[in-house]
Amino acid sequence: MRDHKRLQSIALNLRKDILTEVFSASSGHPGGSLSIVEILTSLYYDEMNIDPANPQMEDRDRFVLSKGHACPALYAVLAEKGYFPKEELKNFRQIDSILQGHPDMKKVPGVDMSTGSLGQGLSVACGIAMSSKMYSSPWNVYAIVGDGEVQEGIIWEAAMSAANYKLDNLAVFLDSNGLQIDGKVEDVMDIGHINDKFKSFGWNVIEIDGHDFDQIFAALDMFKETVGKPTMIIAKTVKGKGVSFMENLAKWHGSAPNEEQYNEAIKELEVEVDE
Repeated sequence: MRDHKRLQSIALNLRKDILTEVFSASSGHPGGSLSIVEILTSLYYDEMNIDPANPQMEDRDRFVLSKGHACPALYAVLAEKGYFPKEELKNFRQIDSILQGHPDMKKVPGVDMSTGSLGQGLSVACGIAMSSKMYSSPWNVYAIVGDGEVQEGIIWEAAMSAANYKLDNLAVFLDSNGLQIDGKVEDVMDIGHINDKFKSFGWNVIEIDGHDFDQIFAALDMFKETVGKPTMIIAKTVKGKGVSFMENLAKWHGSAPNEEQYNEAIKELEVEVDE
């Protein structure tokens, strides 16, 4: 039986860590980082076979954050897991810090792939999954892409490739928060019925509430039961989740809170912890 209260407590701590990173740097991407917290919590605290004491463990599961600008969330979970000291989070985006504005696998323990240019992460995840298949390795590959990111053509090349090579060891979460830097996804470049599109490309498609642990784990269980197809988990999420004045506002895609806003946000989250 999974301890949901524990997972919820971890998620709240991650949200505070994300805000601290972006506030300390006076830059970053809080909105899309806050929207993937439950997904990362589920993966790193329950699903994936990993060892913070041995980040390069050969048979570990791999994770690729294709929407690399949401790295404050990835850094927060890696720090909470013990890959590096939490104090380093306050150095986010500072000169000489290991925690730059996009993940760097050569500098940050626990980062399996450097990402930044949107769309490329999914292609790399496919390559890693193919490698696992070629060498009959036991590990799975997990990735997160953004709904604005799937406007990129390289996403669909990867989608064809994953289906063609029957990568049933690949699970991809689509962070469907409906917003990107320029506004609503449907206004910038409408991705339409994204579930039908991935189905037509030969994927196993599951739709969930991306903040509901039960639905996340149910989707992951379905992924592990699926044979011969990659899995796309379309997770409906809220950009800026957990901070009332950030939720569902595109302006928080890449804006840092000032001191007053930071303190207000932390206070909100601490009240939620008390409840």
